[in-house]
Amino acid sequence: MLEYQTFGEGDPLLIVHGLFGSGRNWGVIAKRLSDERQVITVDMRNHGASPWFKTHSYPELADDLAGVLGRIGPADVVGHSMGGKASMILALKYPNLVKSLTVADIAPVGYSHTQMPMIEAMRRVDFTKVNKRSDALPMLGDIDPAVATFLLQSLDLAGQKWRLNLDTLAAEMPKILSFPEVSGHYDGPALFLSGAASDYVRPEHRDRIKTLFPKAYFAKIPGAGHWLHAEKPREFEAAVRGFLHRRK
Repeated sequence: MLEYQTFGEGDPLLIVHGLFGSGRNWGVIAKRLSDERQVITVDMRNHGASPWFKTHSYPELADDLAGVLGRIGPADVVGHSMGGKASMILALKYPNLVKSLTVADIAPVGYSHTQMPMIEAMRRVDFTKVNKRSDALPMLGDIDPAVATFLLQSLDLAGQKWRLNLDTLAAEMPKILSFPEVSGHYDGPALFLSGAASDYVRPEHRDRIKTLFPKAYFAKIPGAGHWLHAEKPREFEAAVRGFLHRRK
């Protein structure tokens, strides 16, 4: 069972983080949305405080999320990047558990880029020389400072380790970058929310999205890139809140 936190009361809203993240990354947005909702933030497998496995495929991630919702009940679901792909598979595989779907800056397609440089950077950290997070920063090399700061949130100082199963994530990177062959469709409301400065969701992806999610509509947050919820948290919160209100 995945580790998760809950905030507030009311209709459940499940938030699913992206690669190298954790539920705690979403704490601020979760607390804000909890004024109207019970908000659940999970740690995905091989991340945070959740169990580690030797595999990391999207059907497995969707099954993990279904296990959480089996205890909580059907929910509106928000997923970013890797979490967005897992949430899409969840909606396609378990539509009765998903009241609505918000997918943040990702499409149901494979991508050609790789996240291996970040794994290699994290592997360079010498924990014998780390007493505080800032000690690890120069060991990450030339990783973008904002990305490096994000990665360091998964540094377990007390345990002298990463709260990330780097070996499995590296081995399963082709699966993480891809999207499974799926059939069928999800008939519930779906918002595909992108950063206007990001190229993760392109015009040529829309036909594929509409095939799988016929009720999908699209919105962009001006000035935001792929990390739209971190770069423009107020705007992201407002977009999600507006979508959920319209869904009622």
